[in-house]
Amino acid sequence: MDLFSPLKIGNYTLKNRIVMAPMTRCRSVQNNVPNDMMAAYYAQRASAGLIITEATQISTLGIGYPCTPGIHNVEQVKGWKKVTQAVHDKGGMIFLQLWHVGRISHPAFLDGELPVAPSAIKPAGEIFTFEGMKKFVTPRALTTDEIKKTVQEYVAGAINAIDAGFDGVEIHGANGYLIDQFLRDGTNSRDDTYGGSIENRSRFLFEIVEGITSAIGSDKTGLRLSPSGTFNDMKDSDPQKHFTYICEKLNTFNLAYLHIIDALEGDIKHGADVVALSVLREAYKGVLITNGGYDQERGDTTIKDGEADAVAFGALYLANPDLPERFKVKADLNQPDPNTFYTQDEKGYLDYPFLL
Repeated sequence: MDLFSPLKIGNYTLKNRIVMAPMTRCRSVQNNVPNDMMAAYYAQRASAGLIITEATQISTLGIGYPCTPGIHNVEQVKGWKKVTQAVHDKGGMIFLQLWHVGRISHPAFLDGELPVAPSAIKPAGEIFTFEGMKKFVTPRALTTDEIKKTVQEYVAGAINAIDAGFDGVEIHGANGYLIDQFLRDGTNSRDDTYGGSIENRSRFLFEIVEGITSAIGSDKTGLRLSPSGTFNDMKDSDPQKHFTYICEKLNTFNLAYLHIIDALEGDIKHGADVVALSVLREAYKGVLITNGGYDQERGDTTIKDGEADAVAFGALYLANPDLPERFKVKADLNQPDPNTFYTQDEKGYLDYPFLL
Protein backbone atom coordinates (compact mmCIF):
# COMPACT_ATOMS: atom_id res chain seq x y z
CA MET A 1 0.00 0.00 0.00
CA ASP A 2 1.02 3.60 -0.62
CA LEU A 3 -0.49 7.06 -0.99
CA PHE A 4 -2.34 5.97 -4.15
CA SER A 5 -4.12 2.98 -2.63
CA PRO A 6 -7.90 3.37 -2.07
CA LEU A 7 -9.05 3.67 1.55
CA LYS A 8 -12.41 3.02 3.20
CA ILE A 9 -13.50 5.59 5.81
CA GLY A 10 -16.95 5.11 7.29
CA ASN A 11 -19.19 4.17 4.38
CA TYR A 12 -17.00 5.98 1.83
CA THR A 13 -14.08 4.77 -0.25
CA LEU A 14 -11.40 7.38 -0.88
CA LYS A 15 -9.75 7.26 -4.32
CA ASN A 16 -6.34 7.79 -2.71
CA ARG A 17 -4.79 8.36 0.72
CA ILE A 18 -3.66 11.92 0.00
CA VAL A 19 -5.66 14.25 2.27
CA MET A 20 -5.82 18.03 2.06
CA ALA A 21 -5.21 19.22 5.61
CA PRO A 22 -7.37 21.95 7.16
CA MET A 23 -5.73 25.35 6.67
CA THR A 24 -7.01 28.76 7.77
CA ARG A 25 -6.91 31.09 4.73
CA CYS A 26 -8.98 34.13 5.86
CA ARG A 27 -10.94 34.57 2.61
CA SER A 28 -14.46 34.81 4.15
CA VAL A 29 -14.41 38.57 3.83
CA GLN A 30 -18.14 39.34 4.21
CA ASN A 31 -19.73 38.35 7.53
CA ASN A 32 -17.73 35.11 7.80
CA VAL A 33 -19.69 33.68 4.84
CA PRO A 34 -17.98 31.30 2.35
CA ASN A 35 -17.85 32.75 -1.16
CA ASP A 36 -17.25 31.94 -4.84
CA MET A 37 -13.50 32.39 -4.45
CA MET A 38 -13.47 29.67 -1.78
CA ALA A 39 -15.57 27.36 -3.95
CA ALA A 40 -13.01 27.69 -6.75
CA TYR A 41 -10.10 27.09 -4.35
CA TYR A 42 -11.46 23.84 -2.95
CA ALA A 43 -12.65 22.61 -6.36
CA GLN A 44 -9.11 23.07 -7.71
CA ARG A 45 -7.97 20.52 -5.11
CA ALA A 46 -10.70 17.91 -5.64
CA SER A 47 -8.21 15.24 -6.74
CA ALA A 48 -7.43 14.67 -3.04
CA GLY A 49 -8.81 11.48 -1.56
CA LEU A 50 -10.37 13.77 1.05
CA ILE A 51 -10.48 17.54 1.53
CA ILE A 52 -10.81 18.81 5.09
CA THR A 53 -11.87 22.46 5.12
CA GLU A 54 -10.30 25.26 7.04
CA ALA A 55 -11.42 25.51 10.66
CA THR A 56 -15.01 26.80 10.78
CA GLN A 57 -16.53 28.37 13.88
CA ILE A 58 -19.65 26.89 15.44
CA SER A 59 -20.75 30.17 17.06
CA THR A 60 -19.94 33.88 17.20
CA LEU A 61 -18.15 33.25 20.52
CA GLY A 62 -15.87 30.81 18.71
CA ILE A 63 -14.32 33.45 16.41
CA GLY A 64 -10.64 34.26 16.92
CA TYR A 65 -9.25 35.33 13.54
CA PRO A 66 -10.33 37.82 10.85
CA CYS A 67 -12.34 36.64 7.83
CA THR A 68 -12.71 33.02 8.90
CA PRO A 69 -15.90 31.15 7.95
CA GLY A 70 -18.71 29.96 10.20
CA ILE A 71 -21.37 27.25 10.07
CA HIS A 72 -23.90 28.72 12.50
CA ASN A 73 -26.32 30.77 10.39
CA VAL A 74 -28.38 30.43 7.22
CA GLU A 75 -26.13 32.59 5.02
CA GLN A 76 -23.04 30.58 5.98
CA VAL A 77 -24.79 27.31 5.16
CA LYS A 78 -25.83 28.73 1.78
CA GLY A 79 -22.26 29.85 1.12
CA TRP A 80 -20.85 26.42 1.96
CA LYS A 81 -23.35 24.81 -0.44
CA LYS A 82 -21.47 26.52 -3.29
CA VAL A 83 -18.24 24.94 -2.04
CA THR A 84 -19.55 21.40 -1.64
CA GLN A 85 -21.30 21.52 -5.02
CA ALA A 86 -18.10 22.71 -6.73
CA VAL A 87 -16.03 19.96 -5.11
CA HIS A 88 -18.57 17.23 -5.83
CA ASP A 89 -18.85 18.38 -9.46
CA LYS A 90 -15.10 17.66 -9.74
CA GLY A 91 -15.49 14.21 -8.17
CA GLY A 92 -14.07 15.20 -4.79
CA MET A 93 -15.00 14.41 -1.20
CA ILE A 94 -15.05 17.08 1.50
CA PHE A 95 -15.45 17.19 5.30
CA LEU A 96 -15.97 20.42 7.27
CA GLN A 97 -13.81 21.09 10.33
CA LEU A 98 -15.82 22.29 13.36
CA TRP A 99 -14.01 24.90 15.48
CA HIS A 100 -14.26 26.96 18.64
CA VAL A 101 -11.12 28.90 19.56
CA GLY A 102 -11.95 29.30 23.26
CA ARG A 103 -9.39 31.56 24.93
CA ILE A 104 -7.50 32.19 21.64
CA SER A 105 -9.68 35.18 20.88
CA HIS A 106 -10.05 38.81 21.94
CA PRO A 107 -12.92 41.15 22.87
CA ALA A 108 -12.30 42.85 19.50
CA PHE A 109 -13.91 39.80 17.84
CA LEU A 110 -16.63 39.32 20.44
CA ASP A 111 -18.41 42.69 20.68
CA GLY A 112 -16.43 43.51 23.79
CA GLU A 113 -17.09 40.23 25.59
CA LEU A 114 -14.31 38.20 27.15
CA PRO A 115 -13.25 34.98 25.43
CA VAL A 116 -14.31 31.76 27.17
CA ALA A 117 -12.26 28.77 28.29
CA PRO A 118 -12.38 25.89 30.78
CA SER A 119 -10.47 28.08 33.25
CA ALA A 120 -9.50 31.74 33.57
CA ILE A 121 -5.90 31.17 32.44
CA LYS A 122 -4.41 33.75 30.06
CA PRO A 123 -2.37 32.47 27.12
CA ALA A 124 1.06 33.95 26.50
CA GLY A 125 1.57 36.11 23.45
CA GLU A 126 -0.49 38.27 21.10
CA ILE A 127 -3.31 37.84 18.62
CA PHE A 128 -3.86 39.43 15.21
CA THR A 129 -7.08 41.47 15.00
CA PHE A 130 -8.58 43.88 12.47
CA GLU A 131 -6.86 46.63 14.49
CA GLY A 132 -3.46 44.92 14.47
CA MET A 133 -1.67 42.87 17.10
CA LYS A 134 -3.15 42.83 20.62
CA LYS A 135 -2.12 41.02 23.79
CA PHE A 136 -4.24 38.06 24.79
CA VAL A 137 -6.63 38.70 27.67
CA THR A 138 -7.59 36.50 30.60
CA PRO A 139 -10.63 34.48 29.50
CA ARG A 140 -13.80 33.78 31.46
CA ALA A 141 -14.35 30.22 32.70
CA LEU A 142 -17.43 28.57 31.22
CA THR A 143 -20.22 27.54 33.58
CA THR A 144 -21.49 23.97 33.50
CA ASP A 145 -24.66 25.10 31.71
CA GLU A 146 -22.58 26.98 29.14
CA ILE A 147 -20.49 23.86 28.51
CA LYS A 148 -23.67 21.89 27.78
CA LYS A 149 -24.81 24.66 25.42
CA THR A 150 -21.46 24.62 23.62
CA VAL A 151 -21.71 20.86 23.10
CA GLN A 152 -25.07 21.47 21.43
CA GLU A 153 -23.52 24.17 19.25
CA TYR A 154 -21.00 21.61 17.98
CA VAL A 155 -23.88 19.24 17.21
CA ALA A 156 -25.84 22.00 15.45
CA GLY A 157 -22.74 22.85 13.41
CA ALA A 158 -22.43 19.21 12.32
CA ILE A 159 -26.10 19.09 11.28
CA ASN A 160 -25.68 22.38 9.39
CA ALA A 161 -22.63 20.95 7.62
CA ILE A 162 -24.59 17.95 6.38
CA ASP A 163 -27.37 20.31 5.27
CA ALA A 164 -24.72 22.27 3.33
CA GLY A 165 -23.78 19.13 1.42
CA PHE A 166 -20.63 18.06 3.23
CA ASP A 167 -19.77 14.36 3.25
CA GLY A 168 -18.93 14.60 6.95
CA VAL A 169 -17.28 16.69 9.65
CA GLU A 170 -13.99 16.75 11.51
CA ILE A 171 -14.10 17.87 15.15
CA HIS A 172 -11.16 20.22 15.78
CA GLY A 173 -9.71 18.98 19.06
CA ALA A 174 -6.16 20.17 18.36
CA ASN A 175 -3.81 23.17 18.35
CA GLY A 176 -4.72 24.79 21.64
CA TYR A 177 -8.33 25.67 20.86
CA LEU A 178 -11.33 25.07 23.12
CA ILE A 179 -11.47 21.25 23.17
CA ASP A 180 -7.69 21.02 23.57
CA GLN A 181 -7.91 23.56 26.40
CA PHE A 182 -10.24 21.22 28.27
CA LEU A 183 -7.95 18.23 27.66
CA ARG A 184 -4.72 19.71 29.05
CA ASP A 185 -4.02 20.29 32.72
CA GLY A 186 -1.95 23.34 31.73
CA THR A 187 -5.16 25.10 30.68
CA ASN A 188 -7.82 23.27 32.70
CA SER A 189 -7.76 23.80 36.46
CA ARG A 190 -11.46 23.11 37.07
CA ASP A 191 -12.54 21.21 40.18
CA ASP A 192 -15.89 19.96 38.83
CA THR A 193 -16.75 17.02 36.54
CA TYR A 194 -14.90 18.72 33.66
CA GLY A 195 -11.55 19.05 35.45
CA GLY A 196 -8.99 17.18 37.49
CA SER A 197 -8.68 13.59 36.32
CA ILE A 198 -7.95 12.54 32.74
CA GLU A 199 -11.48 11.15 32.52
CA ASN A 200 -12.99 14.46 33.63
CA ARG A 201 -10.82 16.61 31.36
CA SER A 202 -11.83 14.40 28.43
CA ARG A 203 -15.55 14.63 29.24
CA PHE A 204 -16.22 17.70 27.07
CA LEU A 205 -14.60 16.03 24.05
CA PHE A 206 -16.54 12.80 24.47
CA GLU A 207 -19.85 14.61 24.98
CA ILE A 208 -19.22 16.35 21.64
CA VAL A 209 -18.25 13.09 19.92
CA GLU A 210 -21.32 11.35 21.35
CA GLY A 211 -23.63 14.20 20.32
CA ILE A 212 -22.31 14.49 16.78
CA THR A 213 -22.15 10.77 16.04
CA SER A 214 -25.71 10.39 17.33
CA ALA A 215 -26.89 13.28 15.14
CA ILE A 216 -25.16 12.56 11.79
CA GLY A 217 -23.59 9.10 12.19
CA SER A 218 -20.15 7.93 13.27
CA ASP A 219 -19.33 7.12 9.63
CA LYS A 220 -19.47 10.85 8.86
CA THR A 221 -17.47 11.98 11.90
CA GLY A 222 -13.71 12.46 12.22
CA LEU A 223 -11.59 13.98 14.98
CA ARG A 224 -8.29 15.86 14.98
CA LEU A 225 -5.89 15.85 17.96
CA SER A 226 -2.38 17.23 18.57
CA PRO A 227 -0.96 15.18 21.47
CA SER A 228 2.52 16.74 21.21
CA GLY A 229 1.34 20.24 20.33
CA THR A 230 2.65 23.37 22.07
CA PHE A 231 0.95 25.88 19.74
CA ASN A 232 -1.12 28.53 21.56
CA ASP A 233 0.83 28.06 24.81
CA MET A 234 -0.25 24.47 25.45
CA LYS A 235 1.24 21.97 27.88
CA ASP A 236 0.22 18.86 29.79
CA SER A 237 1.87 16.93 32.61
CA ASP A 238 1.47 13.49 30.99
CA PRO A 239 0.27 13.71 27.37
CA GLN A 240 1.17 10.12 26.51
CA LYS A 241 -1.02 8.70 29.26
CA HIS A 242 -3.81 11.15 28.50
CA PHE A 243 -3.95 10.74 24.73
CA THR A 244 -3.50 6.97 24.90
CA TYR A 245 -6.60 6.91 27.12
CA ILE A 246 -8.49 9.06 24.59
CA CYS A 247 -7.44 6.89 21.63
CA GLU A 248 -8.48 3.70 23.40
CA LYS A 249 -11.86 5.12 24.36
CA LEU A 250 -12.44 6.43 20.82
CA ASN A 251 -12.38 2.83 19.57
CA THR A 252 -15.94 2.37 20.83
CA PHE A 253 -17.29 5.10 18.51
CA ASN A 254 -16.29 3.59 15.14
CA LEU A 255 -15.37 7.03 13.74
CA ALA A 256 -14.64 7.63 10.08
CA TYR A 257 -11.09 8.45 11.16
CA LEU A 258 -8.79 9.91 13.79
CA HIS A 259 -6.44 12.65 12.53
CA ILE A 260 -3.21 13.06 14.50
CA ILE A 261 -0.83 16.00 14.14
CA ASP A 262 2.58 14.38 14.52
CA ALA A 263 5.20 16.28 16.54
CA LEU A 264 6.34 19.29 14.52
CA GLU A 265 9.77 20.90 14.63
CA GLY A 266 8.26 23.99 16.23
CA ASP A 267 6.67 21.92 18.99
CA ILE A 268 9.97 20.20 19.73
CA LYS A 269 11.74 23.57 19.85
CA HIS A 270 9.11 24.72 22.36
CA GLY A 271 9.77 21.80 24.69
CA ALA A 272 7.07 19.38 23.59
CA ASP A 273 6.70 16.14 25.51
CA VAL A 274 6.53 14.13 22.30
CA VAL A 275 3.99 11.33 22.04
CA ALA A 276 5.20 8.92 19.36
CA LEU A 277 2.80 8.17 16.52
CA SER A 278 3.49 4.46 17.03
CA VAL A 279 2.10 4.65 20.57
CA LEU A 280 -1.15 6.18 19.35
CA ARG A 281 -1.34 3.73 16.43
CA GLU A 282 -1.18 0.86 18.90
CA ALA A 283 -3.96 2.38 21.02
CA TYR A 284 -6.30 3.33 18.18
CA LYS A 285 -7.68 0.53 16.00
CA GLY A 286 -9.59 2.55 13.40
CA VAL A 287 -8.51 4.59 10.38
CA LEU A 288 -5.63 6.89 11.34
CA ILE A 289 -4.59 9.98 9.35
CA THR A 290 -1.32 11.70 10.19
CA ASN A 291 -0.07 15.20 9.40
CA GLY A 292 3.04 17.24 10.10
CA GLY A 293 5.63 18.20 7.50
CA TYR A 294 5.34 14.99 5.46
CA ASP A 295 6.61 14.63 1.91
CA GLN A 296 5.70 11.89 -0.57
CA GLU A 297 8.49 9.51 0.44
CA ARG A 298 7.81 9.79 4.16
CA GLY A 299 4.07 9.46 3.53
CA ASP A 300 4.49 6.27 1.50
CA THR A 301 6.80 4.80 4.14
CA THR A 302 4.42 5.65 6.99
CA ILE A 303 1.53 3.92 5.19
CA LYS A 304 3.63 0.93 4.15
CA ASP A 305 4.86 0.46 7.74
CA GLY A 306 1.28 0.60 9.05
CA GLU A 307 1.80 3.61 11.33
CA ALA A 308 -1.00 5.49 9.58
CA ASP A 309 -3.61 4.80 6.89
CA ALA A 310 -3.46 8.18 5.14
CA VAL A 311 -1.40 11.37 5.20
CA ALA A 312 -2.68 14.96 5.28
CA PHE A 313 -0.62 17.60 3.48
CA GLY A 314 -0.94 21.29 4.34
CA ALA A 315 1.37 23.86 2.72
CA LEU A 316 2.21 21.45 -0.12
CA TYR A 317 -1.49 21.23 -1.02
CA LEU A 318 -1.94 24.97 -0.66
CA ALA A 319 0.77 25.56 -3.31
CA ASN A 320 0.02 22.53 -5.50
CA PRO A 321 -3.68 22.20 -6.32
CA ASP A 322 -2.86 19.07 -8.33
CA LEU A 323 -0.66 17.49 -5.66
CA PRO A 324 -1.67 13.84 -6.35
CA GLU A 325 -0.91 14.27 -10.05
CA ARG A 326 2.49 15.79 -9.24
CA PHE A 327 3.28 12.98 -6.81
CA LYS A 328 2.29 10.39 -9.41
CA VAL A 329 4.83 11.62 -11.99
CA LYS A 330 7.42 12.86 -9.45
CA ALA A 331 7.07 16.40 -10.80
CA ASP A 332 8.63 19.49 -9.25
CA LEU A 333 6.45 21.16 -6.63
CA ASN A 334 5.40 24.81 -6.44
CA GLN A 335 6.74 26.53 -3.33
CA PRO A 336 4.17 28.11 -0.99
CA ASP A 337 4.25 31.88 -0.44
CA PRO A 338 3.74 32.61 3.30
CA ASN A 339 3.04 36.28 2.52
CA THR A 340 -0.31 35.30 0.99
CA PHE A 341 -1.42 32.64 3.48
CA TYR A 342 -3.86 34.93 5.33
CA THR A 343 -4.67 37.68 2.85
CA GLN A 344 -8.11 38.34 1.39
CA ASP A 345 -7.78 38.12 -2.40
CA GLU A 346 -7.01 35.54 -5.11
CA LYS A 347 -3.22 36.06 -5.10
CA GLY A 348 -1.55 33.04 -3.52
CA TYR A 349 -4.96 31.37 -3.39
CA LEU A 350 -6.25 30.59 -6.87
CA ASP A 351 -3.16 31.34 -8.98
CA TYR A 352 -0.75 28.49 -8.13
CA PRO A 353 -0.03 26.77 -11.48
CA PHE A 354 -1.15 23.27 -12.45
CA LEU A 355 1.14 20.84 -14.28
CA LEU A 356 -0.86 21.21 -17.50
